[in-house]
Amino acid sequence: MSDIENTGEIPAEQPKSAPEDRAVAGPFDESEANPVRPYVDLGGVKVLPREGLHLRLEVEEGTKRVVAIGLDYANSTLQVQPFAAPRSSGLWHEIRAQIADQIARQGGTTTVREGTFGPELLAQIPVAAGDGQQAQQGQMRLARFVGVDGPRWFLRGVIAGEAAVDPEAAAKIEDLFRSVVVVRGNTPMPPRDLIPLRMPASSTGAPTV
Repeated sequence: MSDIENTGEIPAEQPKSAPEDRAVAGPFDESEANPVRPYVDLGGVKVLPREGLHLRLEVEEGTKRVVAIGLDYANSTLQVQPFAAPRSSGLWHEIRAQIADQIARQGGTTTVREGTFGPELLAQIPVAAGDGQQAQQGQMRLARFVGVDGPRWFLRGVIAGEAAVDPEAAAKIEDLFRSVVVVRGNTPMPPRDLIPLRMPASSTGAPTV
C-alpha cells in the first residue's frame, strides 16, 4: 500500500479532514513549522528527532525511489507518506473508503472510528507468508490508518505495534505524527501523486535519529 490508487477519474470534491488545531499542533505545513528546530530533511517530509526514534526509508525495488518513511518508536511503527492534493478540497474521505475496499479484497476487515485526527480505520489485515517466518493461516495483524488533509497536501499514516491497541503508546505515536512537517513545494503535481522523498543529505547508510 505504498501508492494511492489513481483511477483516472475526476473525483467529486470532498471536504478536508483534519484536526481543528492542525495549523498550530500539527501535522504542519512547511510554512507553519518552527524554522529553528533541528528537523531531519527527507524531501517531502521533515521529522523532528527524539530519543528512541529510529527512521527507515522504504524503497521501491524496481525504481529505487523512496516511497515511504518508516518510524520505529514506543514499541510501535508509524509509516508516513505525503501526497499532493487540491487546494480547496480533501482526499482522506475518499482514500479511506479505497483502503477499506483493498483490505476487504485481501480477506481483512476494517472499522471506521473517530480518532485524534478525525475519522480513522482500525484494520485487521491477513499476515502474508513474507511478513513473518511462521505466518499461520488466518493470522491477522492490527493496524490503524490515519490521514490529515493540509494545504495542497495529504499526509497518510499507518500505525502498527503497541500503538494500535495500547492508549499510552498510541499517544506517543500520535504526538510523533503531529510533529511531521510536509514540504509540498511549488512544483505542479496531480492530486494523489507522492511528493518526492529522499535520503537525508548527511546520511551514510541506514538513517537513524
